[in-house]
Amino acid sequence: MLGDNYATHKHANVKAWLHKHKRFHMHFTPTSSSWMNRVERFFADLTQDCVREGSFASVKELKDSIVAYLEERNRAAKPYRWKASGAEILAKIQRARQALQQSES
Repeated sequence: MLGDNYATHKHANVKAWLHKHKRFHMHFTPTSSSWMNRVERFFADLTQDCVREGSFASVKELKDSIVAYLEERNRAAKPYRWKASGAEILAKIQRARQALQQSES
């Protein structure tokens, strides 16, 4: 399992910095948010299948490689089907908000 930075915002140094810089506001996605997992999985696949093992002489070569990867992937696209109901998603968001409020207390 890959590491996660979900608790970085709770570090005392980060809290102090945010307190001094009022124009910055943190917004959090609930842990295990299904749509975010799909986004993270996509970028993990892109990295593993296209970028990590490649050797690119220019930004254009890298871009061309990514575009070719996306074109190939889109040829066999599979739509994502939501399995959770709206009520389940909203309940999860509420639990995440409550947990965040408790951790900030």
